[in-house]
Formats: sequence, C-alpha cells, structure tokens
Amino acid sequence: MAKRIGILTGGGDVPGLNSVIKGVTYRATEAGFEVTGIRRGWEGLTHVNLADPGSRSRYVLGLTRENTRTIDRTGGTFLHSSRTNPVKMKSLPSFLQGQQFPWKETEKDGKKSVTYDVTDQVKKNLKELNVDYLVAIGGDDTLSYAAHLNNAGVPVVAIPKTMDNDVRNTEYCIGFSTAITRAMDAINRQRSTVGSHERIGVFRVFGRDAGYTSLYTAFVTSVRCAIPEYQFDLEKMIDLLVNDKRNNPSNYSLVVLSEGAEWQGYEVLHYGAEDAYGHRKKMNVGEAFSDKLKSSTGEETIVSDLTYDLRSGEADFVDKMVASTFAGMAFDCIVEGKSGIMTAIVNGCYTLSPIPDPRLGPRKVDVDTMYNTERYRPTYDHKLGLPIFLTKA
Repeated sequence: MAKRIGILTGGGDVPGLNSVIKGVTYRATEAGFEVTGIRRGWEGLTHVNLADPGSRSRYVLGLTRENTRTIDRTGGTFLHSSRTNPVKMKSLPSFLQGQQFPWKETEKDGKKSVTYDVTDQVKKNLKELNVDYLVAIGGDDTLSYAAHLNNAGVPVVAIPKTMDNDVRNTEYCIGFSTAITRAMDAINRQRSTVGSHERIGVFRVFGRDAGYTSLYTAFVTSVRCAIPEYQFDLEKMIDLLVNDKRNNPSNYSLVVLSEGAEWQGYEVLHYGAEDAYGHRKKMNVGEAFSDKLKSSTGEETIVSDLTYDLRSGEADFVDKMVASTFAGMAFDCIVEGKSGIMTAIVNGCYTLSPIPDPRLGPRKVDVDTMYNTERYRPTYDHKLGLPIFLTKA
C-alpha cells in the first residue's frame, strides 16, 4: 500500500484549495501516511534540485496536522502555484543544463524555438521523494499534465478547480461558487454608483473559452451577458442596454462580459508572451465594448474588471464543502489503489471520472439550452429534473 502522498496546486489560485490540502493531510496522517507538499505546482518537480538544501526547502514541504490546521480559513493556496508545463519547458534550470531530454522545435512568426519534455526528471524527483501517489489540483492545463504523468507510470488522482467551471467530466469545479458569489456582491454593490450617475455598467469576468462565470453571474443578478460560445450582434446588445436604461426608474443598466466574449466582427487582441500552455492574455473586451457603446449612443459607462477579485478571499460554504469532500474522495481512491481518475460531480452526485483528455479542450456552455440568443440572457425555463448547477458534465 502507498505510504507517502504528494500534493500540489497548479494554475490560478481559487478559494477552496486550502480545504483540499488540509483534508487530504488530515485523512492521510490519521491513517499513518506521510504527506509531502510540492510547492509552486509542476515547477516544484521540474526545478527542484534535491541535492541542494535551499532548493529542497523552497519546493518541498512536509505537511502535518499542525501546519495545515488553520489554512482552510483563508483563500489562495498554502502551497503556492505556477503555470509550468513539464512537457513544454522553454528553458531548463541551470543544474539540468547539458542533460539530454526529449525536445521539439517549432516555428512561429518566422521565429524558431525549442521546448523540452522533462517528465523523466519529474518521475526521478518523485521517486527520490518516495512519493507513491500524487494528488494534482488544477484546471484544464494542470490536469492535462496530470493525465500525461499518470500515463507515464506515476499514480495520479486529480481534483478539478477553476472559476471558469470548464473542466470536462464534472459539473462543478472548486472555486466556481465563490467566484459567482463575489461577482454578485460586486455588481450589486456597484448598482448604487452606476445608478447615481445614470450610466451603463459593464463588468468583465473570467472565462477565456467558456462562459459559465458570466452566465451564472447574470442568472443571479438579472442582467444581460455575453459568453465566448456565441458572437453577439453589437448593435442589438447596445439597443437592449439603452432600452433597459430607459425602462429603469433609476436610469441605468448592466451587462457582464466573459473575458473571451466577442461580437460579430470583433477582432480579439492579445498582449504579452504565451504562458507555458500557449495562452496569451486577452485585451479587456469590456473597455472595447464600452468604447463602441459610447461612440454610437453617447451614453456614459462605468467599466469594472472583476476578474482577480473573484478569486480572492475565503471560500464560501459550497466550495469548502465540495473541496473537503473531494479531498476525502481522493484519499479513498489512494487507499483503494485507484489512479488516473478525477473527483467529480455528475448528475448532481459525487463520483469519479477519468482525467479529461486534453485534446478535447474545455467544457463549454450549451447555448441551445442555457443561453437566450435573442435577449442575451440565461434561459430561466425548463429546469425541472436538472442537477443543482443546471448543466450536465
């Protein structure tokens, strides 16, 4: 039976991660297991030099009941995080320079670049750390490497987290409920300011490829929304918002846009270098939409970028409950010798699913059943029989 569990968090932080870390640690140590925390996500297994005490202390942390006792009272991740892809390392740590790793050369915009696959080094480090099982907590990107590592012979149990709620094979990801709660609170607080100045409020939230955060925020705040899965008509959206404003006794209206939302003819602009998984940051669609609205109608706007605020602070009840439950499920899997699986919610029930195939991309909103393309709002009818989060895995 496995006796040492490794645990890491990758990608963006969300509220609830610390509840998972604490939950796994408590269950494991109570059963006589040791738990090793890998700091800074996959970087902790690609950049750690176990022969260097300083490097080891930076990237490896023994987890106990004592040092995890209070971590679930705060947001973020106790183990820290990074966006590191061990399959596509753009450069090697200094102590690995000169060693041979599988590599691939690519060319983009006339520039050639080389990336390295250091999976063998990751496996070597896990072996030297005596880690028998790895619990990987993350979204699509982090879990794509979790699947790769499991296929390479390392037993992995995955736990899904992301505010976008777009991981396949589950209806819910840790962090989503808190994100919606934060967005709802922020929008409702700002109603007084938007209304006082009789403007149109434009709110931008996370959602690069999937519109769940925008859609569900609109659902609970009764405002219009735009999602990446459907290109809206710019003039129509503007007309709807102007009419909403005129029909509102307080003379204001609101719309929430996913960061990946587009209107017909809109050219998405990016900035910055690609991250380890090939993503570049998108320019603020809220500002671009505001400019179009003001130039065509003369209406004044207030633009609020809520993105990072949604992942800040302590987890709400739902995220703490789901995170703690997923932690217990992950440990049960380890005791039972299961790997290559992910804790999940399907049809409203806790279950286990395969770690998603990264080639399929993120789970997306079903526009036909969830988004009213005439009114640019969520659909509110025909929900009888659906699970609590109104969507299938």
